[in-house]
Amino acid sequence: MPAENMPMAPLAVDVRRTPSHAAVCVLAGDLDIETLAPAREALDLLLSERPPVLVVDLGRVDFCDSSGLNLLLQTRMAATDEGVAFHLAALSGSVRHLLELTGAKAVFAIHETVDAALAAGG
Repeated sequence: MPAENMPMAPLAVDVRRTPSHAAVCVLAGDLDIETLAPAREALDLLLSERPPVLVVDLGRVDFCDSSGLNLLLQTRMAATDEGVAFHLAALSGSVRHLLELTGAKAVFAIHETVDAALAAGG
């Protein structure tokens, strides 16, 4: 099957809140221009609620393109503007590679696990 006819892996978004009112957004699938909308909507909604900490769990992201990276960068900036601590957790190999390749790794607070990100807090 030619690549242009292959179905895109959907992006699943799951949000949970901790007893300390932190928010965790778990993304699973491909984070790219075709599947970005659910992640953008969830992250925008979470930021509007101004949790003390927002953690994005990227452990199940199979692929991330520049639009996905841009969403993470925009969310980080918006979180800073709102006084929300923003952390990335459990990076998949492909996401870790993208952040290293682009140099974006330096601007994020990155943790091995969601629990470690929550423990780091704000």
